[in-house]
Amino acid sequence: EGMALPQRILFPPEEICMDWQQRQRPGAGLCNLGSTCYINVILQCLTYTPPLANYLLSRDHSQLCHRQGFCMMCIMEAHVRKVLHSSANVIWPRAVVRDLKFIGEEFEPDMAGDAYEFLRCALEAMQRACLSGSSNVDISSQTTTIIHQIFGGFLKSRVTCLRCQAVSDSYKAFLHVLLDIKAPSSLTKALENFVTPKSLDGKCCLKCSKCEKKVTASKRVTVHCVPKVFTVCLERAADHTGKKISKIVEYPEYLDLRPYMSDTAGEPLLYSLYALVVHSGDTCLDGHFFCYTKASNGQWYKMDDESVDNCGIHAVLRQQAYLLFYAR
Repeated sequence: EGMALPQRILFPPEEICMDWQQRQRPGAGLCNLGSTCYINVILQCLTYTPPLANYLLSRDHSQLCHRQGFCMMCIMEAHVRKVLHSSANVIWPRAVVRDLKFIGEEFEPDMAGDAYEFLRCALEAMQRACLSGSSNVDISSQTTTIIHQIFGGFLKSRVTCLRCQAVSDSYKAFLHVLLDIKAPSSLTKALENFVTPKSLDGKCCLKCSKCEKKVTASKRVTVHCVPKVFTVCLERAADHTGKKISKIVEYPEYLDLRPYMSDTAGEPLLYSLYALVVHSGDTCLDGHFFCYTKASNGQWYKMDDESVDNCGIHAVLRQQAYLLFYAR
């Protein structure tokens, strides 16, 4: 409804497997190659994303890839295989650091970076790799790659004219959601805040197509189509100076996305937490990143560069989380 149908399906959705196809102990830790903790945490969270790991371990991508030079999917495939199948306790993620400038122009070896920015750029680089070799793909078909079918959903933005009540809907694909936590004390409160209608007046006034003049309007954003993996960033930057919001924001092990949907009627849409990234440090411009991930054996582990240590769910749920990864 209101959304263009894709002309081509680039990856068959029925081939995505949400459960681990191989169960084993956790893989290797990752060597810090000089201020690369922000890279390491994202590589670990992606490695323990079951549908992505299942696909990469199948080698389906590299067997069909004709890309010359840099390919993020080939790099991730080799990385995940090495981490999960090697007998080594520590892996050097050299290929990723070597090709950093192709992943995102803002990243440089030996310089600290932000884990959310690296996640954003890594997903986009994997998306580009999935689209290479497919020319003239319409916008809707671009959301049918393996990456979009795992991480992607759609947001609906409904603008209502407060003068004549005319309604205008638009849709936008997303791979991750950024949530304001200045006021909310929990993930569910932040999501409620995200879908609460906001008023558009003053400088933000819109021209109503029916009234044919600038009017005060209300805008409400809701989740229209849910992703298989729901990735959230809790915005900890207080402002542009690097000041950090260091409070604890509560997040559940199991999350129901139904209350934040365009259509709130129906079965619960249940998600299970499987990874999170923590930033320790007084400001957003320095400090250290580490993460917690759930391995294929169902156990949780704290992953801090080279070290991989078993831990319980209670420790996992008490963190000052920055990024949260939930799977359907």
